[in-house]
Amino acid sequence: MKVSVLNMSGQEVQQIELPADIFEVEVNTGLMHQAYVRQMTNARIGSAKVKRRGEVNRTSAKWYRQKGTGRARHGSRDATQFVGGGRPKGPTPHEYYLSMPRKMRQQAIRCALTSLVKDNQLVFVDRLAMDAPKTKQMAQILDAVAGKESTKLVLVAERNEAVEQSVHNLERAHVIRANYLNIRDLLQYDRVVVPLDALDVIKAIWGQQEN
Repeated sequence: MKVSVLNMSGQEVQQIELPADIFEVEVNTGLMHQAYVRQMTNARIGSAKVKRRGEVNRTSAKWYRQKGTGRARHGSRDATQFVGGGRPKGPTPHEYYLSMPRKMRQQAIRCALTSLVKDNQLVFVDRLAMDAPKTKQMAQILDAVAGKESTKLVLVAERNEAVEQSVHNLERAHVIRANYLNIRDLLQYDRVVVPLDALDVIKAIWGQQEN
């Protein structure tokens, strides 16, 4: 599959051939959904907690005398039916975890990339470089290559503070390094901006020959 490569002004400068083993696979939406659910589940902290009756710090003195009041018998104020008492049921800290074989996770990424390139949501640029962090300049570049109204995911091949800081300051854009590519970010944004050096990283990691 041939795609156009733009410069930072949004003009086409060349065309490249994308590897079929990454960008032309059979799209398996069920596999993509499984990978997405796994990622979102594993991101949960699982720290929700309520205090049970034995954990409430209240006086152990008897609330009122046993007989003669006409009321029900109660021995302490930490009973679950009283305000300030322990909770009879509720969440306790536990781990949320789903496993998924590595090859299935890799194939889910390939399916997402294939779907995005078919829908013209992948934007390839020859380079993405800045001398210093400049938010306004980065906004102009992304608007030129990916459109003003769209949300953008920007990939970088390696650490690039000028580019990363510039994108972080934009409300409708996000930047990650290509080796951290994941199903959630791929499906969350309208356009994915891929410099050619980031494309090389994608080929190296998700190419079929690397399995």
